Amino acid sequence: MSNFYCEYCGTKSSSISSLTANSCHRHILGSGKGKHKLYEGTEKNQYSCKYCGTSSSNISGLTGNSCHRHPNGSGKGKHSPSL
Repeated sequence: MSNFYCEYCGTKSSSISSLTANSCHRHILGSGKGKHKLYEGTEKNQYSCKYCGTSSSNISGLTGNSCHRHPNGSGKGKHSPSL
C-alpha cells in the first residue's frame, strides 16, 4: 500500500482524496487558508530542499524550517522538497 504526503507539511495519508480534503497548517497562503498539496515525488530515506539542498529524513522536518535561498528571499519561505 502506498503512502501519500503533503508537499507543504509532510502529513501522511493512505489516499490522495483524504489528504487533499483537509486544511494544511503550513499552506503557502497561511495556516488554514488552503488544503494539503500532494507531494508528487517518491518515498525516500532523505528529502532535499529544491532551493538550497538542506536534507531531512522526513518532509515534515524539512518544511518546518525557513530556507535561506527561498525565491521570496532569505527567511521569507520554507524549504520545499525536490522531486
